[in-house]
Amino acid sequence: MTQKQYNEESIVILEGLDAVRKRPGMYIGSTDLKGLHHLVWEIVDNAIDEALNGFGSQITITLNKDGSVSVEDEGRGMPVGTHKSGISTLAVIFTVLHAGGKFTSSGGYRNAGGLHGVGASVVNALSAWCQVEVCDGKDMWSMRFEQGGRVVGELVHEGKTRKTGSKVTFLPDPAIFKQTKFSFSKICERAQEDAFLLKGLTMIVRDQRSKEGREHVYAYEDGLKAFIDEVNKDHTPMHEPVSFAGEVNGIRVEGAFQYTDDYQENIFSFTNMVRTRDGGSHETGAKLGFTKVFNEYARKNGFLKEKEKGYEGSDVREGLTLVLNLSVPEELLQFEGQTKEKLGTPEAKPATEAIVSEHLRYFLEENRELANTLVRKIARASSARKAARKAREDARKGKGKNRSERVLSGKLASAQSKDARRKELYLVEGDSAGGSAKQGRDSKYQAILPLRGKVLNTEKAKLDAIEKNEELNTIIHALGAGVGAGFVAEDSSYYKVIIMTDADDDGAHIQNLLLTFFYRFMRPLIEHEMLYIALPPLYRISKGAQEEYVYTDEELEESKKKFKAGYTITRYKGLGEMNATQLWETTMDPKTRTLVCVTIDNARMAEKRVSELMGDRADLRRNWIEENVVFTLEDEYGKEVEA
Repeated sequence: MTQKQYNEESIVILEGLDAVRKRPGMYIGSTDLKGLHHLVWEIVDNAIDEALNGFGSQITITLNKDGSVSVEDEGRGMPVGTHKSGISTLAVIFTVLHAGGKFTSSGGYRNAGGLHGVGASVVNALSAWCQVEVCDGKDMWSMRFEQGGRVVGELVHEGKTRKTGSKVTFLPDPAIFKQTKFSFSKICERAQEDAFLLKGLTMIVRDQRSKEGREHVYAYEDGLKAFIDEVNKDHTPMHEPVSFAGEVNGIRVEGAFQYTDDYQENIFSFTNMVRTRDGGSHETGAKLGFTKVFNEYARKNGFLKEKEKGYEGSDVREGLTLVLNLSVPEELLQFEGQTKEKLGTPEAKPATEAIVSEHLRYFLEENRELANTLVRKIARASSARKAARKAREDARKGKGKNRSERVLSGKLASAQSKDARRKELYLVEGDSAGGSAKQGRDSKYQAILPLRGKVLNTEKAKLDAIEKNEELNTIIHALGAGVGAGFVAEDSSYYKVIIMTDADDDGAHIQNLLLTFFYRFMRPLIEHEMLYIALPPLYRISKGAQEEYVYTDEELEESKKKFKAGYTITRYKGLGEMNATQLWETTMDPKTRTLVCVTIDNARMAEKRVSELMGDRADLRRNWIEENVVFTLEDEYGKEVEA
């Protein structure tokens, strides 16, 4: 084999936006639908930053007939004069990475979420073309970019105007993205969230791709209360949403909360309009405030004795939906990690705790009957948590095992190891596949639990109905970590729970039913990244002694080219069609298998999506499927196809 040289000739400098086109995933995460829509968010974020700082109150997103998208704001308009580098400032914004007005105090942005200065230039780099129009109240200017920002047109004066603002229209490059069709519903969801968070902001989304056209307008008097109403519309609230606001040391804290009769907590936090999915100092401060104030109230009103241990934070937050929205000055703003999903600003913790505590104390004193009801709910949560903890401790000591053993008898093929962190529980569709999995597994670390038929849809189910369901009850006892509010992920007997179903409609349905159960009644399992979906192969292609397992139709086409002719294709429509060896090699061997980790990317969207797809509203389910699912003809492969 010829060894390649590594010397000064090997080092290549990617000029301008070439780096973005070469490695788009570094800038937008991926080139799938998520990455495609990230382009829109980058331009919208710039418009939001204008509105956040008091410039303009309306943003319009338009999906155009030619497949492009336009984002128009009423801000000050991007500067168009000659930059000190010698070229138009507009060209600098759209062709130079890390160029923007948010790096200096003179840029006019006291608060901003987009601090990296790559948004506009990255969008330009990944577009077939990009057209920018700017109005400054006197003149209208335009500039066009093509071929990923390589061809830059001259700055054109379009005439006089009294308007202010910027309009960016771009067409994603099909050479970069697998799909270039934008989702109207996805963009509407994001636009609605922005309108929830910024008082006085109107978000308009238009779809001009069809003859009839569509338009949604989002504007709210009290957006955070409306946010709560949206999240809890399929739950039973115990009171009207309560909003609060205040400012400490330049940090403005706005929020709203509501308790429901549910047991899950839902906390949604934002900083400068950026979703802080992983929480941070502001969430910590809010949690401390709720725990402290409710314990104070409980002691003061006789629910807790003076020397009695107070309620834990998880007890206080059972059934709580809380939205936090902070405005943090640029000089104090700190995010942990490049993705800006966790707030690190130390000053945000005491500021949020102080404001939450002040308003919560007032609310409880002014609504004593409701306050007493909430404290009794918290007390029940505390008792249930203590009882569940005692039951788990007894089980570990060998007490109270009889019921668990009866439930699992003849169903669970357990793993031999006692190390929960290395053990895996496979939830397998059907007895046939379960039998193959039991024979093919690594019995030291892998346990197999075959599921017979479809489990209960738990979207609207109560806990007592779930415990009566044989299949779900078996899962609960196999994990041994409780259920509902009493579930503790760290106490699970298995640190990997793997859903393994057939690659057909029934398998997908069972998968969704199980995901709904884990989301509603064992959510910490997802939050701790302990829930996975196994990906069995769709095909086996063989020729003589050669064989390959193929997981997608695209991979199959590549394999067919490699095998050329004389090959046989087997389409696996069920796990039971594979013998134990094949199942191990393709789906269970840690060295070769593919697992998808189930995570919650956007908590509000996850809540909405589960309600839509698993609730009792068929129209919502149908609308979402029609908007987001690409329908294709049934595959042409039966049991075996020869070529």
